[in-house]
Amino acid sequence: MGIYLSACKKSDSPYYDYTNTVQTFKGSAMDYLKSKPNTFDSLLLVLDRFPFLKDSLTNQQVTLFAPVNENFVASVKYLNQTRKAEGKPPVYLKTGDPDELLYMLTKYIIRGNKTTYDYADNVDGITLNTIGFNYPMHIKAVKSNASGFVGGGATTLEYSDMYGSTIQLNWVTTNTNAVNIKTNNATINILTPLHNFGFDEFTYRLDQ
Repeated sequence: MGIYLSACKKSDSPYYDYTNTVQTFKGSAMDYLKSKPNTFDSLLLVLDRFPFLKDSLTNQQVTLFAPVNENFVASVKYLNQTRKAEGKPPVYLKTGDPDELLYMLTKYIIRGNKTTYDYADNVDGITLNTIGFNYPMHIKAVKSNASGFVGGGATTLEYSDMYGSTIQLNWVTTNTNAVNIKTNNATINILTPLHNFGFDEFTYRLDQ
């Protein structure tokens, strides 16, 4: 298992440009995902298998840590490399075990509509529960440095699966590339493309 942290510079991020220009979207979280072709196609494909989650992203007050296409591509590729070596047929997002996919997918949707301001005052971060399984995830706001000022830059979020441990070395952590995108019912934070969907559990859960 690895801990995935973003090493991207601002100029390396395909999402950085609209981080500061598209902060409010007129529509639901589902509408926002659909409005970004070639970014959230894989996420939408998985969501189509779970109508109640689509309803939550349309009508409920939630916080979404949105995985992008690259997050799924890496996970599916490694899973099927493993399965090929085992002499097993490939598994894809449309055919993967629905219970296992649902368990992983709900880790990205937090109860309540939260922005970076809800985490900023807690230097150690906070733990919030996901929808569906009430699974605890850890969120920490981190200020980057800018113009020579420590902590004077944009805020990013570290989003971690703690796996029930208080020891941070046991966590799997990803970073955000964009934060605080406000929709009618949700706040959306977009994950770095370096993250592997499932917090390193994708192969374990779908290689059955």
